[in-house]
Amino acid sequence: MSTTDTGRVTMDIDGHICTITVDNTAKKNAYTPAMLDQVAEFMTTYEENGDLWVCIFCSAGEHTTAGLDMPRFFGPTAEPSRRRPGLVDPFGLERRCTKPVIAVVQGITYTVGIEMALAQDIVIAADTARFQQLESRRGIAPLGGAHFRYLSRTGWGNAMHLLFTCEEFSAERALQLGFVQEVHPFGRHKERARELAATICECAPIGLRATKKAAMAYIEGGEQAAVACIPAIKEQVFATEDFKEGIQSFVERRQARFSGR
Repeated sequence: MSTTDTGRVTMDIDGHICTITVDNTAKKNAYTPAMLDQVAEFMTTYEENGDLWVCIFCSAGEHTTAGLDMPRFFGPTAEPSRRRPGLVDPFGLERRCTKPVIAVVQGITYTVGIEMALAQDIVIAADTARFQQLESRRGIAPLGGAHFRYLSRTGWGNAMHLLFTCEEFSAERALQLGFVQEVHPFGRHKERARELAATICECAPIGLRATKKAAMAYIEGGEQAAVACIPAIKEQVFATEDFKEGIQSFVERRQARFSGR
């Protein structure tokens, strides 16, 4: 656990599932530099622990986040980041996590809250969620990936409409745009994330990691890069105990029991 004078980040482990929780409810979960650094630390712990197969990334209380605690990032009282080099970047702009991450959002989900959610793989929203990319109303611009992830999710016109107007939009609108994959009543949305994580854990983790790496290759290099990585995927997954177990479970008409080896 890391604690600042206004917030903390925790990581809980339950079997193969870890949950990273941001808790600064007194300030609507506004992020300080130290809190972002700790999210990066925990995401790296998840990435590098072979016994952890799925991560849920969420916030305590009624809201995801109001954004950055601005004075701590800009101006005379700005605080330096002390992030160690090489950690997983919560915004997915540098080192990316190669294992499944489910983002959970509710209530106010502004600026960096949207950007970090879109950097993950699946987003589960409460029906209370309200989204807004409002940096330009503060005299700055999105710096955490909104400028291209809005495009990849929803196309040029919808992206520019939201980025230029800085207007708030609802959970249902976010679902229509492809920003979130499911919307549930508040409270139920976190239960659903846990259910989904458990479902993902029924699959072979090495296969899922290979799948995500291949998808990332497409994002970074297009179709030819994605095609080129297929032989490496075959070599990796066909050599695993999980591959043998998957075939054997099919033959025996039972659910597979994967071990991550």
